[in-house]
Amino acid sequence: MILDPTTVATIVGMAIVTYLTRIGGLALAGRFDLGPRAQAALDAIPPAVLVAVIAPSMLATGWRETVASAITVLAAARLPLLATILIGVLAIVALRHLM
Repeated sequence: MILDPTTVATIVGMAIVTYLTRIGGLALAGRFDLGPRAQAALDAIPPAVLVAVIAPSMLATGWRETVASAITVLAAARLPLLATILIGVLAIVALRHLM
């Protein structure tokens, strides 16, 4: 596998921007007293964004990607974002190599 410097720079840039927006949101939300409904809405944002990102490719690719996407969506309903991403990556790797 060859890593293109542009791809690596893009991934690092996206990671930095994601981290900054997350920290900024936490800093801003920390200044307000949130009710349980507002807290539940904020907790639902990361899985919703993840599903929105993977939904277009869920049925547009092969069956392995569709199954891995379904596993990821199920994990997003119960687990934190990092664990969900890890499960999604492991699912596609396992499906591509084992089947």
